[in-house]
Amino acid sequence: MKYIPYDSRDILYKSIFGAISDKDTVRFRLLLHRGAEVYSVYLKIKNDVGAEQNLEMKASEWYDDNYCWYECFFKDVVGLYWYSFYYDSKWGRMDVTKFRFGEGTVSSQGKNWQLTVYDSNYKTPDSLSSGIIYQIFPDRFYNSGEPKNNIFTDRYIRDDWGGLPEYRQDTDVSIGKDYFSGDLKGITLKLDYIKSLGTSCIYLNPIFEAHSNHRYNTADYMKVDPLLGCESDLKDLCSEAKKRGIIIILDGVFSHTGDDSVYFNKLLRYNSVGAYNSTDSPYFRWYRFSNWPYKYKSWWGVPSLPEVDEINSTFCDFVTGENGVLEHWLDCGIGGFRLDVADELPDEFIDKINSCVKRKDPDALIIGEVWEDATNKTSYGIRRRYLLGYQLDTVMNYPFSNAITTYIKGGDAFELMDKVMQVCENYPRQCIRLLMNHIGTHDTARILTVLMKDDAQGRSREWQSHQKLSEFEWQRGKRLLKLAATIQYTLPGVPSLFYGDEAGLEGYGDPFCRVCYPWGFEDREILEFYKKLGNFRRSCKAFDDGDFIPVFAGLGPLSYIRKNGTEEVLIAINRWVQPDVICVPDGWENSQVIFGTLPNCGHLYLGAEDIVILLKQ
Repeated sequence: MKYIPYDSRDILYKSIFGAISDKDTVRFRLLLHRGAEVYSVYLKIKNDVGAEQNLEMKASEWYDDNYCWYECFFKDVVGLYWYSFYYDSKWGRMDVTKFRFGEGTVSSQGKNWQLTVYDSNYKTPDSLSSGIIYQIFPDRFYNSGEPKNNIFTDRYIRDDWGGLPEYRQDTDVSIGKDYFSGDLKGITLKLDYIKSLGTSCIYLNPIFEAHSNHRYNTADYMKVDPLLGCESDLKDLCSEAKKRGIIIILDGVFSHTGDDSVYFNKLLRYNSVGAYNSTDSPYFRWYRFSNWPYKYKSWWGVPSLPEVDEINSTFCDFVTGENGVLEHWLDCGIGGFRLDVADELPDEFIDKINSCVKRKDPDALIIGEVWEDATNKTSYGIRRRYLLGYQLDTVMNYPFSNAITTYIKGGDAFELMDKVMQVCENYPRQCIRLLMNHIGTHDTARILTVLMKDDAQGRSREWQSHQKLSEFEWQRGKRLLKLAATIQYTLPGVPSLFYGDEAGLEGYGDPFCRVCYPWGFEDREILEFYKKLGNFRRSCKAFDDGDFIPVFAGLGPLSYIRKNGTEEVLIAINRWVQPDVICVPDGWENSQVIFGTLPNCGHLYLGAEDIVILLKQ
């Protein structure tokens, strides 16, 4: 082997790969050359509040007569730790720090390695299995045509399904105020289609009563928005989905409400006494006023989204208490929640959400919206503990999403592989198996647009509204989409498909990424690809908590293996515009070809912008 003092991703150096539990003891080993003339060697490890330990490492055995292994053992309480090594020698004190990837070098200029220690009781549900999450923006998926009751008269109802969403602020309608009337019954009617994609979970953007088509400005947490249907429609959806092996999770928006709500009632729509109406309102202390009623804290400074004080006892009890918001919807048959802007929710509040949800249904999911590495995320000056136990089951995986699109658009495979390994190294494995791996959501441009167009770079919505892929961009975009989707569907975690990506929808961000599903006008090539890929993934045990084994990473080609027990899958991607050949391990020549071709004598041919997926026989 080549000489490396330390590699955190190799069990020769660190006996347990990745995060460890508070009951685990991990062995650290450092490999030093005889010529270093070492006197003493230490592991320097400190917790997240700065308390430091210096553990002496003892010489254990020689390697190749020229190198000596030094080792020590570590075990500690739940938390985040940072470590490096140093040794005293004839040449003075030398530091061993992180150079690149997981590898160390003799230098004081590198970084510390991260060690995540989680609670040994941290368990996550099996409800996602090896399936797929299908994300639906309810207003734009399918309109059942069923009549609705109690529709608010000030809503602008569209009758041109598939039309361009309103994107201007200076009209009578304005952005977010036009409705295409997709509904819960419509989703129920399309469950067989959704199942055909390999889906095991449907994630719905907000369905609670609210006065915008995105419904992130909650008006009443205890009601389904009347344009979507009623509570019985949700129960029917959950019941019918369950028959097909699919769970339903809802968007939980608890950092703010709408100003046009039962609780704030700024626009006097409701008969309630809202916080804006009186300081005697039962909801007054939910909000943070600096000069009642005109000045109050709002989400990102948007006046129509007043922030709530989540640790206020009455609000917290309303959401997490007995017969509260969470219990109410769990009783309707849903399988969990996705927590909007989880990094803006206090730890104490997330603790209570977890306690409530798991008490009611231990198998219910709690997924957090976190855009960065969720294990070392700091928000509002506090290091978050989402994944140490008793908070989130898993998170939206923006690090993978960004790494995939960067690679497909010209980045090198080394960086993508490093990002995957970094997440696998930092996150607890029980979280990794459920990671929500998306390449597009309601908050981002459509993946075809991301892959083939420049970033909008602050350009106006008027400009964005006129951008369409040319025929050349469309054809190449489809090839690149297949590469991106293949990586998304085969990395550790659970792929999340944003409705319509499988049909070839394009468009920049809000509202252009939120167009109607093009029923009857889907791109059949993309759709059939997604169906084949999704159903293969769901049928293959290698993707259900299987190991991730890097095989090859170059400037263009990428290859890795997923393995669970005796089932193994080889995935190879070539983003180059010309063919390439890579080496793969022995034993794949007689595999089942899912996509691509078989290797020959350990060499695998990859066409230009091509994929290969092999299932070992």
